[in-house]
Amino acid sequence: MDVYNLRIIGALLLVSVVATISSCHSKTNMKNKKIEQQSQTKAPQIDEYVVEIFEDSKKNLWFGTINNGAAKFDGKALTYLTTENGLIGNTVTSFAEDKQGNIWLGTHNGLSKFDGKTFINFTDKNGLVNNTVSELLIDKKGILWVGTWNGVSKFNGTTFSTFTLPNPDVELMPYQSTMHWVSEIIEDKQGNIWFSRDGYGVCKYNGQSFTLYTKKDGLVSNNIQEIEEDKKGNIWFGSRVVERDNPDKTGRTGDGGLSKFDGKSFTHFPEIKGLSKNEVYAIYEDSKGNIWIGANGVGVYRYDGKDFTLFSKTDRADLMPYGYGIQSILEDKKGNLWLGLSGGLFRLQGDSIINVSRNGPWN
Repeated sequence: MDVYNLRIIGALLLVSVVATISSCHSKTNMKNKKIEQQSQTKAPQIDEYVVEIFEDSKKNLWFGTINNGAAKFDGKALTYLTTENGLIGNTVTSFAEDKQGNIWLGTHNGLSKFDGKTFINFTDKNGLVNNTVSELLIDKKGILWVGTWNGVSKFNGTTFSTFTLPNPDVELMPYQSTMHWVSEIIEDKQGNIWFSRDGYGVCKYNGQSFTLYTKKDGLVSNNIQEIEEDKKGNIWFGSRVVERDNPDKTGRTGDGGLSKFDGKSFTHFPEIKGLSKNEVYAIYEDSKGNIWIGANGVGVYRYDGKDFTLFSKTDRADLMPYGYGIQSILEDKKGNLWLGLSGGLFRLQGDSIINVSRNGPWN
């Protein structure tokens, strides 16, 4: 109090008034912050599971959900496209855009093509190898590749045909049943098409012949979930631990995580927490050349070519009772980094992973 024991009593009164106002503002701010947090907690999520994120040529953001079809954000409003609008299924796992601007949506009930107004739907009755669609790719030639839980289909614009992948000689666990699940399809800079399968590793197709890669060749696991090519031509693979499917709870540990292939040899990352003996479902290279890797139960890493930086701080840990389950990563054209999680939609803001509900925040 000595500091405020000035010559004029008015000064003491001024300090008292300022302190009172400051105290009131502090309490009001705390109250408003609490109300804001409660409001955000009660805000409806995009979906409990956001498994795919896609940005089209018009800068619309699309979010594939397990329960609510496709959510589309046009920069102003969020809308949903579901079976009520003509979509073939409400579990949306993949997107692709063709040269005409049509959006293709892979679902667990088949395939839909959306021209902005109406849907055209395709199933096994139209030639799809399987209705449970897991991945889509439109290559440089305009061919649509459809990955399913039982193989691959090709669409030439008129008809579907089954594209048979060779099976590697691998030892399967007695409880394995998902080795024909095609979890990812990409086209690299040389025009090779890469397919990953949950048990059969990776298959590269150069237009004429196949090359198979498994644990014997250097992959950390044969249960590949994600493929990403970086600007240097390295191919990154995310994989899961198949032993987690073991009915015997005592035998649920094994190999999984991140692998990098430079065209000659594979690199693993056992020294980085969560990137070995763990699940990696999402890998993404941003516009600056950083590689983002979702580490199950740990968070998301940014790899700048030298160091791995972990981002794990979040405002809604309550939505992730079992920790981070990152399903998809995308940087939009504005530079925002979006994360689709088991728990909802999130984006990176500074060093925090913040929740984006149906009410936002979108900016």
